Amino acid sequence: MITVHHLNNSRSQRILWLLEELGVPYEVKRYNRDPKTNLAPPELKAINPLGKSPVIQDGPHTLIESAAIIDYLIRRHGNGALQPDPSTATYDEYVQWLHFAEGSAMLPLMLNLYVGRLGDAGAPLHPRIQGELKNYLSYLDNALSQFDYLMGDELSGADVQMSFIGELAKQQGLLGDYPHLKAWVQRFQQRPAYQAAVQKGGEYSFAK
Repeated sequence: MITVHHLNNSRSQRILWLLEELGVPYEVKRYNRDPKTNLAPPELKAINPLGKSPVIQDGPHTLIESAAIIDYLIRRHGNGALQPDPSTATYDEYVQWLHFAEGSAMLPLMLNLYVGRLGDAGAPLHPRIQGELKNYLSYLDNALSQFDYLMGDELSGADVQMSFIGELAKQQGLLGDYPHLKAWVQRFQQRPAYQAAVQKGGEYSFAK
């Protein structure tokens, strides 16, 4: 049985969603953020020395990092679902999206969040952050302009990995100029597997 060490209001929600899409049995061990600091509780360090989520345990295997977990679960438990044929060039594009989420797109969104809390002290950084947000969100919006999902008309692990980018951008009120990105977020949030995962994971403000 796969165990997901899940932190509320975190990127580990997408791992629950993936497992629901795959129909793979799993159990959830919940951890709650400190209400004052919004940080993960120290108990997570017993599983991951970094004190971060997601973490999965599958038999003898313990894995961290969302992209690695998504790749592992689809390869080991997906029976060919939710990814292109690894022998094709389309698969290379799929892997690129897995890494794009945290390697490129997440940084300006996190900077926008944290620098926004600095008030006037953060003002000099806003033009550069806004420029990078426009760059990455336009890129993603254009990629979604022809199909319902990133790899075509069917959901893939790329959408699961990239979902938090869309949700964080939505929470920051950034989707007004990106209709394809906005429609994509609405589309995947309506999927039964997504909604089932939210029910199992508990508090997840990004689904609102």
